[in-house]
Amino acid sequence: MMLKNVDFFAVQLQNIRMWIARKYESTLLSLFEQFPAVVVTGPRQVGKTSLMRKVFPHLDYVSLDLPALAEQAEKSPELFFADRSSPLIIDEVQYAPSLPRFLKIKIDEHKKPSQFILTGSQNFLLMQGVSESLAGRCAVLNMLNLSAAELREALGSFDEDTYIPKGGFPELYARPDLDHLFWYTSYLATYLERDVRNILNVGSLRDFDRFLRAVAIRTGQILSYSELARDVGISPNTARQWISVLQTSGQIFLLEPYHRNLGKRLIKSPKIYMCDTGLALFLMGFESWEAVCRHPISGAIWETHVVMQVVRHYFSRGKMVPLWFWRTVQGAEVDLLVERGGRLIAIETKFSESPDHSALKGIRALKRFYGESLFEKGYVACRTRLPFPLDEDVEAVPGSHIDQYLE
Repeated sequence: MMLKNVDFFAVQLQNIRMWIARKYESTLLSLFEQFPAVVVTGPRQVGKTSLMRKVFPHLDYVSLDLPALAEQAEKSPELFFADRSSPLIIDEVQYAPSLPRFLKIKIDEHKKPSQFILTGSQNFLLMQGVSESLAGRCAVLNMLNLSAAELREALGSFDEDTYIPKGGFPELYARPDLDHLFWYTSYLATYLERDVRNILNVGSLRDFDRFLRAVAIRTGQILSYSELARDVGISPNTARQWISVLQTSGQIFLLEPYHRNLGKRLIKSPKIYMCDTGLALFLMGFESWEAVCRHPISGAIWETHVVMQVVRHYFSRGKMVPLWFWRTVQGAEVDLLVERGGRLIAIETKFSESPDHSALKGIRALKRFYGESLFEKGYVACRTRLPFPLDEDVEAVPGSHIDQYLE
């Protein structure tokens, strides 16, 4: 069954047939000018290679996705670099784990910026080599797929009822005729085979597939390893290990709890979010957006959408993510906190077009808990088309435009 409004982006893109500018472009250029190497990491199919080729069309390029080249880079790095000029883009560098040690020597020979751009999809393997060999010599840029802001600026309009179930993977927009449900089936098989088997010795991919689906159902919830392990039929230690794999391969984002003094009264476990709402809904088995809207999961999916737009906002700027959630053991909570200049911006998410004052309950509890001096501004990110005030210092705003309020 096709999802409602699924043709919105197809019609728009057929009209423009253009490159969708990424927010990462200016950040990548700036980092490349300052550091000898830049490492661009993120999940498969988020557009890393396309971004490199677009921003640096004249640089020499090589992909270690080809086994012969990966073996040469791993075992004979001098020969690998003999016929290649600098600056050089090296794609899928994790397939040559010892190469960063040789790159350190190359970088130290010239002691100048703009020498290498390294990309990789397996963040665990990639960052292990980077931290051991290139510390202090490289900048790291974490990349996710298309944000609402990127699509909105490229198309001049935006339809969240299409974007949320379809997700943000660029190929789904480059090929509008592609059935995204078929695409996710292929993506899941590729991810399990290529990434999971290489990172972990998973005895049963079927168990890991069940684990993925159990994680998707829990998006927007407090992470409980014991509960997750029990539902899938694995040990809590295995659940921790597999969560680490999902996190380092860019499939999930863990939002840590905020605590400032009075910490014993607060929840200590992180919240878990699927990075892409389209993949999350596919793993849950939804085939229509109408079914999602009628289901209790709609609130968690909307929260995931809003939170991940904020995460994309900071990732694209190459910044640390100053984000937390807040919840007390008594149940008072705020979905998202942004710390800026020592003060807090509180963001609540509501799957509603017209939230009322009940949406302020968590924000008011936060202000009572820490005092007015710590509080800067509050937003209720909802499905409204236009912003409107809810309180003296709290505004209801369009959730898909939340990045504009954090500039």
